[in-house]
Amino acid sequence: MENQKTKFASDTSDRSLKDWAIALIVLLIGLTVAHLGVTLFLLSELGTDTFTVFIQGLSVVFGLTVGTVHVIVLCILMVVMLLTTKGYVKPGTVVCAFCGGPIIDFFTWLFGNYINGDSSMVIRAVSMVAGCVILSAGMSIVINSNAGTGPNDLVAVILSDKIENVEFRWVRVGCDLFFVVLGFFLGGTVGIGTIVAVCLTGPLVQFWLPVTRKLTAAAGVR
Repeated sequence: MENQKTKFASDTSDRSLKDWAIALIVLLIGLTVAHLGVTLFLLSELGTDTFTVFIQGLSVVFGLTVGTVHVIVLCILMVVMLLTTKGYVKPGTVVCAFCGGPIIDFFTWLFGNYINGDSSMVIRAVSMVAGCVILSAGMSIVINSNAGTGPNDLVAVILSDKIENVEFRWVRVGCDLFFVVLGFFLGGTVGIGTIVAVCLTGPLVQFWLPVTRKLTAAAGVR
């Protein structure tokens, strides 16, 4: 990672339609990569991702389905961020909020028969770790597309910009830990994979950011 702390807020008001088209295509590529990672992680059945633990907890408290709570929380986060911050919520934020589910469904259909709870522990463990690595790479592509990031991921992005002298990786770890602890006490399920995700996701995203920044720049993202 570069010595100077990365700032994520940006003004994209001068982008042309062509620039936005390129940025959104890159975002969709990153989103697909990220949700391949999410799928591999979930198929291992060694624990849910950190944000889902929080969503599970809320679903228990309010008696709603996980999917319903997920959409409600993401919409609330988008509105709050749109009203209280500038330069973070962009068209891609909406894309991330509503396109992730179908992508996960597709990859689950593709790999579900090969990776599941009945697979050997070696396959499940490799799937879990690979999922974290791939998820983090995809997330860094989405961030570097500068077209918007998922509302739940924006929490760490915004806080990283606001908190001086603390690298993104540690802000992300703190956010993930907050979601897990609160979700657990609300009734969410925590597994070994959840703990691995807390420890790996932030550092891995920060590792990938400078790598994928070069790739997105080469693709024409401005």
